[in-house]
Amino acid sequence: MINRKKFFAFVLPMVLFIALLLLNSALKSAGGSFALSSAEYWIYPLQTVLSGILLLLFWRQYALTRPLRPGVGLLVGLVVFLLWISPQAFFGFSARIDGFNPDVFAAQPAFYWGTLLLRFLRLVVVVPLLEEIFWRGFLLRFLIDEDFERVPFGTFGWLSFVVVTLAFGFSHNRPDWLAAVLTGMLYNGVAYRSRSLSTCVVTHALTNLLLGLWIMRTGQWGFW
Repeated sequence: MINRKKFFAFVLPMVLFIALLLLNSALKSAGGSFALSSAEYWIYPLQTVLSGILLLLFWRQYALTRPLRPGVGLLVGLVVFLLWISPQAFFGFSARIDGFNPDVFAAQPAFYWGTLLLRFLRLVVVVPLLEEIFWRGFLLRFLIDEDFERVPFGTFGWLSFVVVTLAFGFSHNRPDWLAAVLTGMLYNGVAYRSRSLSTCVVTHALTNLLLGLWIMRTGQWGFW
């Protein structure tokens, strides 16, 4: 029988995160004031704080240990970063400049640096944790056995591999679908190779850190 506390620990942070993304889309569609048409400037920080709180509350349920085969994770993290930026960086695709631009607060240093800090905290810490906990820690095993704790981390199954790869990929924005599907495959591969949830988190965090630094350097805010 599935452990309900463990189930909620692995699923609830992602559910909350997605719910706030849907709220953001609904508010932006409604338009009007800056708080609605650019709701991401307060919803993203809210996601960071609330999802981070849930991760901390459930922290002991994840059994995150020292990363295994960290070299594999770091290599894949770098490859995925290059994969995401390659259309614009190497093949001349149009720059993606529309998106979460912290420069809107350039005249207010406290807001600017606070916004940037929370944006990187979301990108490099919260998102890698909650996504790897859900996709690789939960769903990749749940699709093998609904009592997912009985499935050793990194156990391969064709159904779980295909479903998680596609679901992970198509959960991203449409322009990123191809890169995100390939990323899902590679991140799944890290799970199978390392058999370590911590390594998956480190891999994802490295990709996002490099991507965040590249965004700041190029101003391609659409990659946030």
